[in-house]
Amino acid sequence: MDVSEFREFGKAVVDHIADYWESLPNRHALPVVKPGDIAKSLPSKAPVKGEHWEEILKDIDSIIQPGLTHWQSPNFHGYFPSGHSFPSIVGELLTAGFGCMAFNWMGSPAGTELEITMMNWLGQALGLPQYFLNCDEGPGGGVIHGSASEAVLVALLAARDKTLNSFINKQNGVRRSNLRENLVAYTSDQANSCIEKAAKIASVTIKQLKTHNCQLRGSTLRDEIFKDKANGFVPCIVIATMGTTGTCACDCLDEIGQICKEENIWFHIDAAYAGSAMICPEYRPFMGGVELSDSINVSPHKWMLVNYDCTATWFRDHRYVIDSIGVKRVYLDDQSSEYGIDYHNWQTPLGRRIRSIKLWFVLRSYGIEGIQRYIRNHVALAKYFEQLVNTDSRFEVCSSCMGLVSFRLKRRNSLTELLLKTIIDDGKYYYTPYKIGNKFVIRFAVCTRITKSEDIKNAWNAIVDYTNTMQWDLNGTHNGFIKSI
Repeated sequence: MDVSEFREFGKAVVDHIADYWESLPNRHALPVVKPGDIAKSLPSKAPVKGEHWEEILKDIDSIIQPGLTHWQSPNFHGYFPSGHSFPSIVGELLTAGFGCMAFNWMGSPAGTELEITMMNWLGQALGLPQYFLNCDEGPGGGVIHGSASEAVLVALLAARDKTLNSFINKQNGVRRSNLRENLVAYTSDQANSCIEKAAKIASVTIKQLKTHNCQLRGSTLRDEIFKDKANGFVPCIVIATMGTTGTCACDCLDEIGQICKEENIWFHIDAAYAGSAMICPEYRPFMGGVELSDSINVSPHKWMLVNYDCTATWFRDHRYVIDSIGVKRVYLDDQSSEYGIDYHNWQTPLGRRIRSIKLWFVLRSYGIEGIQRYIRNHVALAKYFEQLVNTDSRFEVCSSCMGLVSFRLKRRNSLTELLLKTIIDDGKYYYTPYKIGNKFVIRFAVCTRITKSEDIKNAWNAIVDYTNTMQWDLNGTHNGFIKSI
């Protein structure tokens, strides 16, 4: 493919994407395929001779699109938002078009310096403490990771090795391997699965502490630390959550942070979803205690109109990260940068894309005010859905925070489970399940940029219709298929 063909192909693809977005309001959230359908539609071997791009693009329509879950559909309310916007798409296209790596300054000076600046812009917009910013006055700084999973892992590795080195310096003759076996990390039983995975990779015992009203309290953490230290364990990190997956609950950051400060334990905040809302001053009280933290991650690719992958991570002192996972090689030595940041030492892989371009495009295109309007609108839409649920006495709202509402049918869990299955089997709408205590709930998240109030109303009317087709009386006695449950 030469430049001329690329121009033609690229323009056709942009038109294709635009047509897809215009079609989203009319699409079901879930695909119409069955397991194995896509694989059966593809040849068993790669073609020997190259094909024209028009033939390839036709297969996008006939093979790929029927198997897509339409995350950007206004009928999609599962998980959390998968951030997206046209400026971000263009930024992603340019990043791919340049084909540059930015693992050190010389690899792409623009990549490094733009990322430094974007992490400052974003940190300031969110109201983060000054010590997190990239500046000459201190050892803090920010980096764009691929996901919250990587951010949590890097923080855990840094905390692990900081604790080990500190303990070894105090206890001469103690073997590092023996100490590592006694390290323990803490999080809540509402924390994202990526925290448990990070602990497995880092070979650190993780304790998922019980929550009160889905929040981790300082008293619970203090009791567990006291018990563990008495039994010879060495606490190394506490990973609190601001915006849990299940209910968008926020741990008591101020209580937790104070305990970590007293006990000299690394304090990390996973604010992947809810952290974006801190761009709105009225939501910053949720962040009380962040000034006590050692690191924090926020994912603009969830709720800030930036497409995946883009997780912003800040450290109070990035030198602990470099001490833990940094690697020196002669071919990576870079004497050209007065900034002194080789971002490959701030992450688990060596190679890295210039993710800062799409963040730059979004921040410039929308501005702080535009992103604030977007987030406030999502919160208002979620509140509207909550109000609709409360109009039907058969339902109850179990939690509501920011852009997420969890609800259920009253009485036994099997009714809500059946309702969710009925909705998903139909395919037009998509929601995800959760359990709050012993209650099975349906999570309703406002996910996409194009969702409007009428979409929320239509979703609720559909839920009522699905419920009515299940045909039970007020005592929960069903007339038909529910009897087998």
